[in-house]
Amino acid sequence: MNAVNHPSLSVRELQAGDIDAIARYWLGADTAFLHGMGVDLDKMPAEGQWKKMLSSQLRQSYREKQSYCLIWQVDGRAVGHSNVNKIVFGEEAYMHLHLWDTEVRKQGIGTALVKMTLPHFFKNLQLKKLYCEPYALNPAPNRTLEKIGFEFVKEYVTTPGWINFEQSVRLWELSYERFCEMKRI
Repeated sequence: MNAVNHPSLSVRELQAGDIDAIARYWLGADTAFLHGMGVDLDKMPAEGQWKKMLSSQLRQSYREKQSYCLIWQVDGRAVGHSNVNKIVFGEEAYMHLHLWDTEVRKQGIGTALVKMTLPHFFKNLQLKKLYCEPYALNPAPNRTLEKIGFEFVKEYVTTPGWINFEQSVRLWELSYERFCEMKRI
């Protein structure tokens, strides 16, 4: 972070040069950290599979995307990403939040970066609703979503994604109308 401790935050779309960093984040993360996010290690793809999936995003239009990733930066340095999947273009998508850099966690930076991410998802995918269903036992994303203005829908047991184990999740929703109201405040 810069000298006055007010980092410059930015969000940008995934680029080819980010793919190795995302693969390293997943494949190099501590087992306890991954479990805390609800990841089933037996379902973890190999490095080549991660790279192939991420590379495919670079060639797809917004309408074609099955996943859409934005890179989070602090002072021009990539520190994490947010992606959506389960995309129904023009309708809805499910958001995921990942701060790779442990030095920037628990400082409110994630909340600011999520706020900067939302316009990209709503505009580029023409969403009416954005959902997020983090592991109920992972307090950080649940606090962040509540703080930003997502509305809590319910807590339930499911297998939320293709690399997850069955778990209790908290479903949060942000409608386009509510997002527009938040921008005016």
